[in-house]
Amino acid sequence: MENHFNLSVIIPVYNCERFIEKTIASVIAQPEVTEIVIVNDGSTDGTGLLLDQLQLQNPVLKIYHHQNKSNKGRSASRNLGIQKATGNFIAFLDADDYFLPNRFANDIKVFQENKNCDGVYNAVGFHFYRVGTAQELQTHQLYTVNQKIKPDFLFEALLSGKYGHFQIDGLTVKKSVFDTIGLFNESLVVAEDTDVFWKMALKCQLETGLIGQPVAIRGIHDNNVFDQQDLYKKYIIKMYESVLFWSNKVKLPISKNDLLLKWIWLLRFKQNKTLVQDMQYWFFLFKNSKKLIFTYLIVKYFPIVRLRKKIFPFIFR
Repeated sequence: MENHFNLSVIIPVYNCERFIEKTIASVIAQPEVTEIVIVNDGSTDGTGLLLDQLQLQNPVLKIYHHQNKSNKGRSASRNLGIQKATGNFIAFLDADDYFLPNRFANDIKVFQENKNCDGVYNAVGFHFYRVGTAQELQTHQLYTVNQKIKPDFLFEALLSGKYGHFQIDGLTVKKSVFDTIGLFNESLVVAEDTDVFWKMALKCQLETGLIGQPVAIRGIHDNNVFDQQDLYKKYIIKMYESVLFWSNKVKLPISKNDLLLKWIWLLRFKQNKTLVQDMQYWFFLFKNSKKLIFTYLIVKYFPIVRLRKKIFPFIFR
């Protein structure tokens, strides 16, 4: 592990005066945290005043704004936080969530035992601030991967969804990771965290941390963005495209691009587009993935070929 575990926790905040004091208190309670980087993303409620009061009491808080105190979204706010952070390790916390005691104790052990480790991911639990439905109470218990996964297989595991998922509150990474993968994609309104997770899994060594018990708690209330299914439906395929186009820039193995294209087209088929529309989309994908033009993938994912899957069953292997 690096000589010192200097940890910056980044919290993007927008109109979250109801939760932010509890959120910040949960971070202050972690002895490993050297600074809390707050990005006030153009809040219009009492968040700003509350943050100023908390900063006077806790010098570890550092508060930043976008230019003209504008609202630019979670990705831009996390990016500003990363750029301002002075720690050599980074963790994130959403403004309506909170850490549990000893949040980073096991992470430090994992980094110490694996000198090539770039990041550790852990389980996150849920707390309902509203009445939960029977289905929510059943499904919203633990957000985690369900088994220890080797770093070399992590991308395939996350892509398939069979082994569970990450949640950003449970992730701790070296700051240098963002030199490798880049920052958050600010064009993604949602799924921007998954975009980053997958890029990390493809280029970095992420180790399994605590997956049987939560290290942080996600707040469930009436204004959660992840309840906006129409928004996710629009942006999820854009997230896949983002990872695909990035993977070409960083020259990942063609097998990884193949997997991404397979899932992109599975999503695309659910949209019931016309053949002409699919051909236009195929052109768009390969226009932005120029390194794939001279590979077998350009034929494999040509819409007319894929429609004839009964004749070419090898395509779907």
